[in-house]
Amino acid sequence: MAGAGSPSPRRPSNSGPRSEPQPPLVRRPPQVVMIRKDEAPPTDPVEATKALHAPAQAAPPTARTGRESSPTDGPASDDEVVDVQGLTMADLLGPETRAGSAGRGARSATPERGAAAAATASRTVDDFDFDEEAFLAALGENEPIGTTGVVVHGVVIGLESDGVYVDIGGKAPGFMPKQECGLGVITNLKERFPKGLEVDVLVTREQNADGMVTVSARALALRQSWEKVRQLDKDGKVMQVKINGFNRGGVTCDLEGLRGFIPRSQLNEGENHEALVGRTLGVVFLEVNPETRKLVLSEKKASTAARFSELEVGQLVEGRIVSVKPYGFFVDLGGVSGLLHQSCITGGALRSLREVFDQGEVIRALITEVDPGRGRIALNTALLEGQPGEWLIDKPKLLAEAEDRANRARSLLRQQEQTAG
Repeated sequence: MAGAGSPSPRRPSNSGPRSEPQPPLVRRPPQVVMIRKDEAPPTDPVEATKALHAPAQAAPPTARTGRESSPTDGPASDDEVVDVQGLTMADLLGPETRAGSAGRGARSATPERGAAAAATASRTVDDFDFDEEAFLAALGENEPIGTTGVVVHGVVIGLESDGVYVDIGGKAPGFMPKQECGLGVITNLKERFPKGLEVDVLVTREQNADGMVTVSARALALRQSWEKVRQLDKDGKVMQVKINGFNRGGVTCDLEGLRGFIPRSQLNEGENHEALVGRTLGVVFLEVNPETRKLVLSEKKASTAARFSELEVGQLVEGRIVSVKPYGFFVDLGGVSGLLHQSCITGGALRSLREVFDQGEVIRALITEVDPGRGRIALNTALLEGQPGEWLIDKPKLLAEAEDRANRARSLLRQQEQTAG
């Protein structure tokens, strides 16, 4: 049944000529959606309806061709489709959108503020003033003050019954407890630490939650005392100390604010050491150990050191033989002992050491060596002889002429030293 409508498409017949093969369907690249910056939609429903049925306005130029679209133009052809390859989002959005995305609230900003914001956004890091020294100084100001064991300088700013407040430059003052205000007993803190007094203190505890550190003048004084005592020990100084106490093992004293101990075995009068309280003794150091706080002194060693300081090579001395050994005699020289070796007794041949001297006998000899470090004193009587073996022949004569013979011997020793040098 034929109608007046459009004819229906004719189906291809198998007998007729075949149509050309259709090319495969090619997917086209996505087309660019033209983004237009419109005004904000009206909030009134009536106005919104009018705007919906209003004729469309002219579209902005396209991104590539710059061709303006009009209401009479049809859809864009394939040749006019914008190629998105190689374009960035900034190219797609356009200059106005980029300027609007520079910061939030750009629409409500004034033109002057927008220009200033754009200028600031275009600045680089190199455009800003950067002072490395100022930056490091700022870091130093925020660095915590008061590391344990560090000496700091401060000013007294307040006193309490239990301590002193010291300004050390931190966000909170340092606190020094009363027992840490110095060596010994301090009865009046106000007189000892008036406000405005500059003091050096040692940090003993770092900042707490309030930023306050604990400081100590006593700990700093003890550190300085130990350093001074170690230097005195290194120099071999003889110190004068006053005995202020005793116990079963010895006596005690004060030295540079430190408590020293002298064992009974190191006292010249160790059998009656209780009677030494209140007396002043010359002592030297046996042990100095700040870590264990041990300060051990010796009176005997001080006497030896004092005696050694009075002796020198070439000096004629007089002493008593206190011991006879196979290799020589030990002679007491008044607090120190010297050795008269068998090779230094006489230039003659000896069958026995007792042929010349015996224990308890007083002799005169020359000093040929003094070594305080090892406590050694070497003696010589052979240098007093005019001829080898004279001590075996006429000992009384040599003892009587020992002074004159010692002068000649000293000249001989000087010549030997010059030759050796």
